Amino acid sequence: MILNLVWLFFFFAAFVACLVQWLFLGNAGIFSYVLQESFAMSKTAFEIALGLTGVLCFWLGILKVGEKSGAVGMLARLVTPLFRRLFPGIPEGHPAIGAMLMNVGANMLGLDNAATPMGIQAMKALQDLNTDKETASDAQILFLVLNASGLTLIPVSIMTYRAQLGAANPADVFLPILLATFFSTLAGLLAVAWVQKIRLHHPVVLAWLLGMIAAVSGTLWYFSRLQAAEMAATSAFLSGFVLFAIIIGFLALAVWRRVAAFDAFVEGAKEGFNTAITVLPYLVAILVAIAVFRASGAMDLLMQGVTIALGWFGVPADIVPALPTALMKPLSGSGARGMMIDAMKTYGADSFAGRLACLFQGATDTTFYIVAVYFGAVGVRRTRHTIPCCLIADVVGALAAIVLAWMFFPA
Repeated sequence: MILNLVWLFFFFAAFVACLVQWLFLGNAGIFSYVLQESFAMSKTAFEIALGLTGVLCFWLGILKVGEKSGAVGMLARLVTPLFRRLFPGIPEGHPAIGAMLMNVGANMLGLDNAATPMGIQAMKALQDLNTDKETASDAQILFLVLNASGLTLIPVSIMTYRAQLGAANPADVFLPILLATFFSTLAGLLAVAWVQKIRLHHPVVLAWLLGMIAAVSGTLWYFSRLQAAEMAATSAFLSGFVLFAIIIGFLALAVWRRVAAFDAFVEGAKEGFNTAITVLPYLVAILVAIAVFRASGAMDLLMQGVTIALGWFGVPADIVPALPTALMKPLSGSGARGMMIDAMKTYGADSFAGRLACLFQGATDTTFYIVAVYFGAVGVRRTRHTIPCCLIADVVGALAAIVLAWMFFPA
């Protein structure tokens, strides 16, 4: 229901913005321009789904090998004590746990292309347990919120853009981004836990949370001692090594247990192809709505209103140039990335606005894109409290980014 309202809001807000430009500015061509952008975004949505097909086929094939060889079950048993408390509706040893674990790990390493098919596979496994196939289950909601909160240990792509745009120290945003995304993830978890009455104070949950905090602190300490080039090279090596080790481990286990690995891979790859076709209509719906909202000038009107509202509360105007990145990030990852680059080009990579835009980009993930793709892949239409909890994580991440930018990069 909420996703339907948001989708309709984009179109109605865009139509009103077009009427304003036509009636008061005499811009009679605005309607044609908006329609052209909607057609172009429809084509882009198809290209995204087409490009996603190969990745989905490969990773869902590998996951099928891991499932049939028992590797996914082994991973599931490892984290069962934690996930039993966070996801009480999932039976012990269910393959969804292993898929969720690999998805979260890939997200933390910043491996978006690898994380998406793993996440879709997890959503399908969770859908098998869902009694109402068109309504999101509690487990699906918590899993998606954890995805949308954007927990990333190493923001390699952001540091790469900063280096290309002439930043003196491209890695200076590493620590504040890590802190901001940690706060957004924690906020999302707490929001879902409050709605679903999850006991986070259970000793097992606390032990895991404290352990993860220690791991994050250790990673921070290690990478803070590296130069920017060493940091990028080390993170790239670790990311590739871990993923390739998973692939080899699945295949080796399949050989050891006499599983027909190739046949299992083909079976999973076929599922990946079907999934890509299923996702396409949802992608077109959400991306076209975003394109219309942007092309109509409604985003510009929204920014002007935000500037005035911030002035009423005495908030410094230095955060306004970076706000388009924060406002676009829940809607479109590529759109937010473009706005981040534009802010660094316009104001300088080492300016406050340029750095804050980077923090906004790294603090959260593309909420509406993730909702459309993950729920679209399994046919869920009623998302319940998913989007409000995701937006809570987005808001907390954005506020944390602003505070951390003032702390680390004072004007």
